[in-house]
Amino acid sequence: MPEALRKVADAILGGPADAARMTIVDLAERSGTSTATITRFCRALGFTGYAELRVAIATETGRVAQQTWETDIGQEILPDDSLDRVLGVVSANDIRLIQQTRDQLDLAVVDKVAQAVARAGRVLLFGVSSSAAVASEMEYRLQRMGVPTWSRSDAHTALTDAALLGQGDVAIGISHSGRTREVIEVLAEAGSHGAISVAVTSQPRSPLAEVAELVLTTASRATSFRSEGFAAIHSQLLVLDVVYVSVAQRTYERTKQALDVTVRAVAGHRLPEQRHPDQRHPDQRHPDQRHPDQRREQRLSERGRPEEES
Repeated sequence: MPEALRKVADAILGGPADAARMTIVDLAERSGTSTATITRFCRALGFTGYAELRVAIATETGRVAQQTWETDIGQEILPDDSLDRVLGVVSANDIRLIQQTRDQLDLAVVDKVAQAVARAGRVLLFGVSSSAAVASEMEYRLQRMGVPTWSRSDAHTALTDAALLGQGDVAIGISHSGRTREVIEVLAEAGSHGAISVAVTSQPRSPLAEVAELVLTTASRATSFRSEGFAAIHSQLLVLDVVYVSVAQRTYERTKQALDVTVRAVAGHRLPEQRHPDQRHPDQRHPDQRHPDQRREQRLSERGRPEEES
């Protein structure tokens, strides 16, 4: 570029985000040129004017920032990294996965699954490894609202349970890869007996999705020390949590009654709340925390002396 245009380019490259917010006069002053030079610079790059250049700079700056963020959350965690960096990488990754799962989740399918679960005679959940923990959590939630639910992590037990399902029942298979043989077999077995089969997977074209009647998709991204399967847990829980709440909406009275009953059932196993000493009734406070007049009254009472001063 000619020297004058090169000055403008250097000024922009020195701080693109700042340049995107500058007026044409500001950029001219920063680059030590004139507004006419800025206009020539814009046309040299194929823009009609400065406004179009600013939009292009802002767009590019945002794209690069997004790429940097995605790169950061996918970076390796090294053995000597600080806990602060570990927290940043892990939390950014989990937040991103939840956002991606939210954006791609088919709510029409969620509605169908929730409707089937709310009406189901029996619900069977099956997953292995980390997916088994997700299945167990969903089992607990559905049981608390009165839905007959079982989760299995053993293939033989799950297969025998699946063989006993029928019309009106629901089987939910959870597999990040969608290629876990046992989960595929259980879901296929349940479907062959008339049960509604649901796949929770990050691979919508996987073998598991092929045998399922309904498919709920999740997102996943691996980081150091956490495989994609482990990283997918938050996404799987998000999807099933939305299903759970939707079921609760459909069975509001039954769910409310069930939750009230179960809360009372375990109430005796919870310790009472402890008030902070300063929040107690004045007569229940430690003597040293009472008002001087209260402490005096207590001392007089303990000595058996009259309350009036001599």
